[in-house]
Amino acid sequence: MIGSYTTYSSYLRTAYTGTVLFVGIWAGLYLLLTGRGERFNIGGYLLRISPYMWGIYGISLCIGLSVVGASWGIFISGSSILGGAVRTPRIATKNLISIIFCEVVAIYGVIMAIVFSSKIAAVNSSEGFSRSDYYTGFSLFWGGLAVGISNLICGLAVGITGSNAAVADAHDQQLFVKILVIEIFGSVIGLFGLIVGLLYFFFQSNHLKFAE
Repeated sequence: MIGSYTTYSSYLRTAYTGTVLFVGIWAGLYLLLTGRGERFNIGGYLLRISPYMWGIYGISLCIGLSVVGASWGIFISGSSILGGAVRTPRIATKNLISIIFCEVVAIYGVIMAIVFSSKIAAVNSSEGFSRSDYYTGFSLFWGGLAVGISNLICGLAVGITGSNAAVADAHDQQLFVKILVIEIFGSVIGLFGLIVGLLYFFFQSNHLKFAE
């Protein structure tokens, strides 16, 4: 049953990838053969979009992915803690540290979203956007994406490790500290993402200004 499900999933992924590639190649050849190849202008596309959108998307991804990672980790580790506590009630209290580690991931995202939002200011519409404004908008987007993905992976890592820590602690108390060390190393991934987000923040030379 598991083997057939894996085969079906691989076929589904292959079909999806092939469809996307086919549509992309077909659209590209159509534009090239009809004399409209200049539409492949990535720079023009990026400049036509307001840096306001890039900045807001970055902040949204930062806090959104972080909260998803934290909630997912709490779901994974919390279910194992509650299930193991039915047979071994002593594990319920000290394994709450896994829930705290997962919650810290969401706090990282909230902190960086607040820090990024301080780069946003208003300006008269007649001034428009400068190159530094676009640079700041792109920096906010990629910085928020980096922080969000790091926290998402961190939440999953801590949740899975915390789940195994609860099960192992229910079996043998001496295993808890050993697995907790691994869980701490997993939680450092979110700290790395926080540092990367701060680097994006300090490398920006000015505030991102938006037209009123």
